[in-house]
Amino acid sequence: MAVETAVASGADMLPAVKAIAAGLTIAVGGGVPALAIGKIASKAMESIGRNPESASKLFVPMILTVAFAEAIAIYAFVIALIVKFV
Repeated sequence: MAVETAVASGADMLPAVKAIAAGLTIAVGGGVPALAIGKIASKAMESIGRNPESASKLFVPMILTVAFAEAIAIYAFVIALIVKFV
């Protein structure tokens, strides 16, 4: 009785590796900016709590930094889509 073993080649494993890579990319690329946005908002609220008159001066820089952090998440999403479908 012969026992046959199936050995997966690199071409057979490519879709699975692509899916794992895309998942890890979006997980890290979404999680780290989310932590950064939370830290930005936390420090801005702490600063406004200590000095309420600074709210108008902090608003625009806070929104800009949140937008830049969110852009990193969007870049990660685009890279994940490229990895998955190309």
